[in-house]
Formats: sequence, C-alpha cells, structure tokens
Amino acid sequence: MAKGKFRFYFLWLSLLCVIAFIMQLIIPSFTELFILNNKALFLNEYWRFASAIFLHGSFIHLIYNLFALLFFGFTLERIIGSRRFLIVFLLSGIIGNIVAVNFYDSSLGASGAVYGILGCLTIINPFMFVWAFGLLMPMFIAAILWVLGDLIGLFIPSDVGHIAHLSGVFVGIVFGVLFRSLRKKNIEKKRKLIFPEDYMRKWEEVHMR
Repeated sequence: MAKGKFRFYFLWLSLLCVIAFIMQLIIPSFTELFILNNKALFLNEYWRFASAIFLHGSFIHLIYNLFALLFFGFTLERIIGSRRFLIVFLLSGIIGNIVAVNFYDSSLGASGAVYGILGCLTIINPFMFVWAFGLLMPMFIAAILWVLGDLIGLFIPSDVGHIAHLSGVFVGIVFGVLFRSLRKKNIEKKRKLIFPEDYMRKWEEVHMR
C-alpha cells in the first residue's frame, strides 16, 4: 500500500495530549471547555467530539495512552502510512466519544483512538509479538485479552470508559480489514505486471537471435 512521507503523526499527537494535560492543570476551566458532555451537544459545540480525545482525567490515564500511542502508533503509522494512521486515530477517537457520551455523563481521553490503533494493527499484523500483561505474546492474543477486560469492566462500576474502548477497537478493526484487502489487491496487481520467466525466455529465443 502507498505510504507517502512518514510524518511522525504519532509523536505530534502524543505531544498534543501532553500540552492539553498541562493546560488542564494550570487553567481550571480548560477541561470544561473541551470535554464532551450532554451540555456540549445541547450547545451544538461539535468540536468537542475531537477535542475531548486530547484531554485526560489523570496522570496515569495520560501515561497509559502515551505508552500505547508511542509504541503501537509508531508501528501502525510505519505500516499503513501517516495519512491513513491519522484517519484511524481521529475517527476511532471521535466515534468512541460519540458512543460513550450516550452511556456516561461525559467522555474524554485518547483511549478510544488508541484502541482503534490496536484493532487496526491486530488485523494487519496479528502475529507481531508484543509485551502485554507481563508476557510476550502475539498481537491478536493481547488484543483479545484487552477486549475481554473491557467487556468484563462493563459490569464493574468504575470511572473507566470501557464502552469508548470497545467502540474504538471496533472502528480500528473495520479499518484494518479495509487496509488489508487494499494491500492484497495491490499485491495481485503487481503480480499481474510481472512476466513469467518461461515467457521471457521464449520471447528472447524468437526475437533476440
């Protein structure tokens, strides 16, 4: 698949999350201005669907997402290209927030977007080995365990947006299937353009003598 120039979007997105968190700490009303909640929908402030992705509820929340974004984000961006990576990140995060705000009072964080990256990467490179839960395991096993953890978390009261995670990973899986099918088509096209060796030898015997 055509990748284009590698633009380090995973790094810029991580930096935006860090800057936004600093702003949350030093400006008391910053979170309220950009978080996604029912009030935002009532006021037609639709930019919050995207802005909420870069907000975080705690330092630990931020660190977890930064770790996943820096490691898995770099890997996915390298495989599918920067433009496609940015689309996966933003749409997974936005759709995750849209779904989550129907079940929670508010939604914030890059978790939905990160899970979109995980879902997409799992489909494209399922046997890539990753370090998860203290063990080295294939990507698809780690993804299954993460999804199971969120499914169980739906029934345990907490401040974790499990629905946003599951929504994001679903979007990522859809993109993964799409990109994988496009890559197969591109490979098939390239194979059709390659002349068989036997055909080339016969052509040489007839025309080059």
